[in-house]
Amino acid sequence: MKKFLSLAAILVMSATAAHAGCGKVVTTEGTLKAFDNESKTLSVQGADSKVVSITLTPTTKGADLVAGLVGKGIKVDAEHNKATLVAAK
Repeated sequence: MKKFLSLAAILVMSATAAHAGCGKVVTTEGTLKAFDNESKTLSVQGADSKVVSITLTPTTKGADLVAGLVGKGIKVDAEHNKATLVAAK
């Protein structure tokens, strides 16, 4: 019985450790270079001149304002390149 409980505890701990890396939010600040309304993709140029593509989702906060922000400074919070928040700087 002790071996069974030990094995069960190890399996539970390893399963929770596998999900520990999920949910990391990356914040990107820069200029909104382009917005493709059809694919819902943002192209944001950061301070280091690198362009990052981020996709809007149905739950993205501030998504309705994106079309008017092209060429302006924005801040985008994203998980796995899927935007959770878009705001003007």
